[in-house]
Amino acid sequence: MRRLITLAVALAASLPAAAQDIKLPQTVTATAYDTGTSGFNVAVAVGKVFKDKHGTELRVLPAGNDVARLNPLRAGRAQISAMGIGMYFAQEGVFEFAVKDWGPQRLQMILGSNDCNGVGLGVAKDTGVKEAKDLKGKRIGIVVGSPALNQNAFAYLAFGGLTPADVRLVEFSSFGAMWKGMLNNEADAAIVSTITGQARELENSPRGLVWISTPHKDKEAWARMHKIGPYFIPHAATCGAGGLSPQTPLEMPTYGYPLFMAYAAQDEATVYAITKAMIVHYDLYKDAAPGAAGLAVSRQTLKWVLPHHRGTVKALREAGAWTAEHDAHNQSLLKRQDVLVAAWSDFLKTNPGDEREAFRKAWMAARKEALGKADLPTVFD
Repeated sequence: MRRLITLAVALAASLPAAAQDIKLPQTVTATAYDTGTSGFNVAVAVGKVFKDKHGTELRVLPAGNDVARLNPLRAGRAQISAMGIGMYFAQEGVFEFAVKDWGPQRLQMILGSNDCNGVGLGVAKDTGVKEAKDLKGKRIGIVVGSPALNQNAFAYLAFGGLTPADVRLVEFSSFGAMWKGMLNNEADAAIVSTITGQARELENSPRGLVWISTPHKDKEAWARMHKIGPYFIPHAATCGAGGLSPQTPLEMPTYGYPLFMAYAAQDEATVYAITKAMIVHYDLYKDAAPGAAGLAVSRQTLKWVLPHHRGTVKALREAGAWTAEHDAHNQSLLKRQDVLVAAWSDFLKTNPGDEREAFRKAWMAARKEALGKADLPTVFD
């Protein structure tokens, strides 16, 4: 007991010194989802602590899509972003990044928020659906130009042994329009975070809400899901609509959001200082916005589909959270980025045409060939 007390006192005494060692820039610019979203609010909460403790101004620029969030970083006008899973699509050079102006991006993790919520396929209770396989023939909401949402829905179908051809896809112009469609009986199921207001709205409507569970023990179903969404992490959701609580958890997938990230070329000292400040001052912002608690070091997924920035690795190693196993995994992810960037460079040398769809198909074929030669999974065909 005396040893534990001594250790606690030593740790407490070290925190002010650790904070003093942090050399943040005078101004840090971040991009995030739109004003009012949980990603924007978490970034603002972190920024307040940066200001209070270090006099650093964290400017948060809202942006409506992944391309708009990354443009300021690529142009050097912002240092970090609070992204979603679109960060993974950008690394892979797929969907909206499979165009001549973009291609694979060397994006790397700082910290991600892994909280009590899950990423769920919400289903109208009046459909009678209880499992993923029951979705056959049902109306699945998708959003035009939103591959993150749509890919998540297709991954759920794969869990149930289904493909998009087994259901009726109903297109909507936006996430909000899709969930209004759920209320208006225009769709039967749609992707949503368990803590999003739209899920509560459906739960309290005449249609009601149920979640599709993805039991951890069903390894074959998870393997199918991971072929479509390799970024999904098995999780037990304990908060949100549909009666989720610590007493009534539900096994479903999740992934971090927001994902604080930077380009690989971003200065190591800057990323190190940002990461260290987020670690040292966690207790000061963890309750300031929904989702901020998920940024704890203990909740980080350090063997995921995106590599961590070298500045972050340094801070995590100092925090005692980074192991040789994490380092080996990180190196394998950096190799994947090398392969993708080299494949893109070689592809552009072939002078592909400007027609968008023809360009995309040619790039995806070149991408598949390069990853195959490197014995790396293609994921996206």
